[in-house]
Amino acid sequence: MILRDATPDDVPLIAAIWNPIVRDTTITFWPTERSHDQIAALIADRQATGHAFLVLEADGIAGFGTYSQFRGGLGYARSQEHTIYLAPDRRGGGLGRTLLRGLEDHARDRGHRILIGGITGSNTGSIAFHRAMGYGEWGRIPAAGWKFGQYHDLVLMGRDLSC
Repeated sequence: MILRDATPDDVPLIAAIWNPIVRDTTITFWPTERSHDQIAALIADRQATGHAFLVLEADGIAGFGTYSQFRGGLGYARSQEHTIYLAPDRRGGGLGRTLLRGLEDHARDRGHRILIGGITGSNTGSIAFHRAMGYGEWGRIPAAGWKFGQYHDLVLMGRDLSC
């Protein structure tokens, strides 16, 4: 198993994980699939600004994760929001733990204080995963997202990286 920075060569494999999640689930409220160019630009932007965009290799690309500033402005410069996705057939085997810990280490090494995950309220698996990883529920915004003709709650779960 190797956790490393994403490269442009990883874009097709990242798209193969990400786009079905966008297209077929409410795990993300993002409404449209991302092109290879959009993913490559996102990787480049995150890495250029000192944020992580990592891939986890375990018999191929098993998943990816990234983070960026939670909200705009200098007051939030040490508060980061993360995203992690695993291929459906790679979930439940501990790979998500490795990926999230890698993001936490990256963020901590750069002086960030908290890491926040924005999770769809009906995504009980992700909520349980984050709770098991030491994240607390820091807020719930009813009907914050719209997808597939209905509103979905947004659960904010966070962890203080200084503890």
